[in-house]
Amino acid sequence: MNDAVREVEVAVVGAGQAGLSAGYFLRRAGLAPDSGFALLDHSPGPGGAWQYRWPSLTYGKAHRVHELPGMPLGDADPDRPSAEVVADYFARYEREFDLRVHRPVDVAAVREGDGGRLRVETGAGVWSARALINATGTWDRPFLPYYPGQETFLGRQLHTAGYRGAAEFSGRHVIVVGGGTSAVQLLMELAEVARTTWVTRRPPVFRSGPFNEEWGREAVATVERRVRQGLPPQSVVSVTGLAATEAVQRAEARGILRRQDMFDRITPHGVAWNDGRTLDADVILWATGFRAALDHLAPLRLREPGGGIAVDGTRVLKDPRIHLVGYGPSASTIGANRAGRTAVRDIRALLSGAPADPAHSATPVSERPLERVR
Repeated sequence: MNDAVREVEVAVVGAGQAGLSAGYFLRRAGLAPDSGFALLDHSPGPGGAWQYRWPSLTYGKAHRVHELPGMPLGDADPDRPSAEVVADYFARYEREFDLRVHRPVDVAAVREGDGGRLRVETGAGVWSARALINATGTWDRPFLPYYPGQETFLGRQLHTAGYRGAAEFSGRHVIVVGGGTSAVQLLMELAEVARTTWVTRRPPVFRSGPFNEEWGREAVATVERRVRQGLPPQSVVSVTGLAATEAVQRAEARGILRRQDMFDRITPHGVAWNDGRTLDADVILWATGFRAALDHLAPLRLREPGGGIAVDGTRVLKDPRIHLVGYGPSASTIGANRAGRTAVRDIRALLSGAPADPAHSATPVSERPLERVR
């Protein structure tokens, strides 16, 4: 533990896509690493949440990873684990732009500090900042719903965060719970070695055809309206539906994606419905998503009565010193890039004493291009 308080203009918490994007735009705005800003990350190495994805999720199977600003990802082997591809790319990016990420650093709490500054308390010491960009994502908060009898189940229960591959479930009956993209991916993978049953709270909606820009903007706008009202964000996929790729269509034809309504309780040997149906199972795999990892911000009392944190663009309405990137509408790789730029633009105005520009997405970025560090 370092007892000295290190002062910076901006603290960035998290070094995934959103945090690295913010670091890039802070450098581009003229702030130097370690003196102008500090980038703090709790992970052992580069890669954000991608470094924890299961090995069988290859780059070719993953959602598109949008390139970080200023540096192309380049050609990547589609058969290589996405965890490795993204970790390598992020590591190169950190070096190229000299972002000097501090890791592993666990941020325990962000509190009101002296002189209108924010006090960022970590296991590696304290940073004092005039503004904070929070880019902690969701991976550290897997969501596990409770169903009666859950504690009596004699088989194995795990969340997708703990999934490492299908081989260990060979010959088993696995119930996959959840209606998102991860559930569909895992069902297709597990069906090759195990018997599977898919249960969801609502019928899944598969969408064929291109994900065009106009339709994507409307989906993001729907999520944005919620967070502006201080409601917990929905995932973008809950608005867009599931992509009916060729692989998904083949799985549907094989009956792999035939779903059942959500069970009502869990028994020692499986699950049961109130209409008398029962189903034995060896494993319950909860593909039930994640929640925003924001517990360290609790001392600032930012939450609204609706349970979320109200933001305008990326700026927290209760405290304009704090920006959430990779939250709600920016919880995608391309959205995180844009959010990093927006947050830095507003923070530059805050640090200079000028009012923030309300036209976030329409305001052009006019800072000088940031050259790579050689």
